[in-house]
Amino acid sequence: MESPMVSILVLAGIAIFLFLRLRSVLGTRDGFEKPRMPEPTSRRGQPDLEVIEGGPDNDITDHVAEGSAQADALAAMKRVEPGFGVSDFVQGARGAYEMILMGFENGELNDIQPFIAEDIFESFVEAVSQREDQGLSIEANFIGVRETTLLNATFDETTRMAEVTMRFVGELTSVVYDRDGNVVEGDAKTVKKQKDTWVFARNMGGDDPNWQLVSTDA
Repeated sequence: MESPMVSILVLAGIAIFLFLRLRSVLGTRDGFEKPRMPEPTSRRGQPDLEVIEGGPDNDITDHVAEGSAQADALAAMKRVEPGFGVSDFVQGARGAYEMILMGFENGELNDIQPFIAEDIFESFVEAVSQREDQGLSIEANFIGVRETTLLNATFDETTRMAEVTMRFVGELTSVVYDRDGNVVEGDAKTVKKQKDTWVFARNMGGDDPNWQLVSTDA
C-alpha cells in the first residue's frame, strides 16, 4: 500500500498544475477593478456623424415655411419670450376656438370675456341680445375640429405686440328654436362644418399670459 504522504504529495502537485493552467487562461484581477470596456469600432468608409447647431427650429417649421416672414415673426416672439412655443400656442388656440364658439352659441359670454377683445365681445353681446329679443334659443353640440392651420404671424418689436392668424374648420350640430319650441333652423342629427379665420393677439413678455381674439372672419 502506498504511503499516505505520497498520495498527499501527488494530489498537491495536481492542484498546483490546475491552478497554473487556470491563471494562464483567465488572468488575474485585484480587488474591485473595473472591467475593461470594449473599444469602439469604426465602420470603414463611413464618416463620423456631427451634430450641426443653428439648424431650423422644428417648433416653427412644423407650422410655417422656413425663411418665410411668418417664421421670422415667430422666431422674434420666441427671442422676446423664450418660454413661448408655437405648437403649444396652436394647441391652445384650438381649445380656445371650441370654448369661444360654444360660449357664443349657448349665449354664455361671461366665461369667455377675458379671452376676447372689447369690440368683439360687444358684438357677441349684441348678437345674443337680438336672439333673445326674437325669442330664439340655440341648442348646440360641438363635435370636434377637423382642421387647425396657422395662416399668418406678425410681430412688432417696438411694441412687442404679436398677432397670429388661425384657420379653423370645426364640426357641430346646431338647432335654433323659437319661443314655442318649434325648430326654426338646423337639425340635431345633421353635423355641419363651421369655417372660421380668427386673429389672436398678445403683448409678448407681458404679465398676462392669455391671448385675446381680436378679429373674426367666418
